[in-house]
Amino acid sequence: MVDVLAEVTGNLGAVAYGLAAIGPGIGVGIVFAAYIQATARQPESAGLTRTYLFMGFALSEALALIGFVVPFIFS
Repeated sequence: MVDVLAEVTGNLGAVAYGLAAIGPGIGVGIVFAAYIQATARQPESAGLTRTYLFMGFALSEALALIGFVVPFIFS
């Protein structure tokens, strides 16, 4: 029987980061969807909810950047 893992070559970190980037991408989509829904329901609160939009977006993107940098630190 041929060992499948022995035949895999190359940098699997790129593939792993590509799969890990799906989570923050979904998170950003949820943050923007919640902002649009909140603004559509109550337009006068758009200024207040915009602050939460930017905070949620920054947190989601920070997690993606941390996931990108950590493999370089530990390799």
